[in-house]
Amino acid sequence: MAQLDQTGELSLTVPELTQTTQPGGPTITTPLPGDALQGMVTVVGSSAFPGFVSAELAFSYVNDPTGTWFLITTLSQPVVNQGLTTWDTSSITDGNYNLRLRVFLTDGNLLDILVSNLRVRNYTPVETPTPAPTVPQATLLPTITLTPTPFPTPTDLPRNLAVLSRTDVSSSIIFGGMAACMLFIIVGIYLWLRRNS
Repeated sequence: MAQLDQTGELSLTVPELTQTTQPGGPTITTPLPGDALQGMVTVVGSSAFPGFVSAELAFSYVNDPTGTWFLITTLSQPVVNQGLTTWDTSSITDGNYNLRLRVFLTDGNLLDILVSNLRVRNYTPVETPTPAPTVPQATLLPTITLTPTPFPTPTDLPRNLAVLSRTDVSSSIIFGGMAACMLFIIVGIYLWLRRNS
């Protein structure tokens, strides 16, 4: 953003691309980082924030290099200190997961609330829990502008020599038929001569 500073000179301010904490914003109060989860788990928290458009809850594997998130539910109305959804953890394999509440805002920004290292233990023994003492807070993510990539101009492929034209197929059928007829005639003459001798 361009603005005049105190000396009257024009200065340019570039927004930082680091995540900033939004106190009093969306939160997840249950489950907490390190909690062991089994069966149906009620996710409690708040998704309300000025400029709320929608929100979604999703989970991912801990230390997943692909950064893939799996949608649990979408929220069209803001929620304040209530159940956001009920997550059926029995439908996924036991392991360690991250839970994310993402809030979409009218200005195009996103708020992410991340609960890390949730231990789903439906089919394996539960270890001693080690929850973190702090409640995750919302973080403001930068707006991402996508730049379209032009498609390359297609080039003509060389003629495929293995493709047969109709003329090639017709010629093959005619010559094959003539060869078969000649073979029958020769065999017929041979058998006739043999029988008459």
